[in-house]
Amino acid sequence: MVHVHTETLIHVPRAVVAEYASNPDKAQHWYANITSATWQTPRPLGVGSRVAFTARFLGRELEYVYAFTELVPGERLVMRTSQGPFPMETTYTWSDDGGSTRMILSNRGEPAGFSTLAGVFMAPMMRRAMRKDLKVLKTILESR
Repeated sequence: MVHVHTETLIHVPRAVVAEYASNPDKAQHWYANITSATWQTPRPLGVGSRVAFTARFLGRELEYVYAFTELVPGERLVMRTSQGPFPMETTYTWSDDGGSTRMILSNRGEPAGFSTLAGVFMAPMMRRAMRKDLKVLKTILESR
C-alpha cells in the first residue's frame, strides 16, 4: 500500500481554489503528468461522474478512469480508479486558513503486479510530483 499526502497554502479564497482544482478540464494545466481528460458522463461534476485521464508516469503512457465517489463543494473531493497498473484513490480537501486556503492532496493505492518494494520507491516519486503539481496550482491561482 502506498499512501502519500502533501499540502500547500494558497493565498486565494477557498471557493476559488476548490472550483478550479475540482474541474477535470483544468487538470492538465496544473498536473504535470496529465495530458488529457475526457468526460464519460455529462457535466457538471458530481458523485457518480466518470472522467478518463491520460497521463505519463515513469516514461509510460497510462490511461485510467476516475469515478467521483464523494463531493462536498468547497470542502472535499474523492475519486477512485480500480483498473490499470495502479488502482488509486485521490482526495482533495480544502479549508480556510486566515484569508487563504489550505489544500491537502492525498493519494493512496496498491500497485498491482509490483512488489511491496516497488511501493517504497514509488511513494517518494509520487510525493515529489504532487508537491510540484500543488506548486503549479498555487502559482496559477495566485497570479490571476
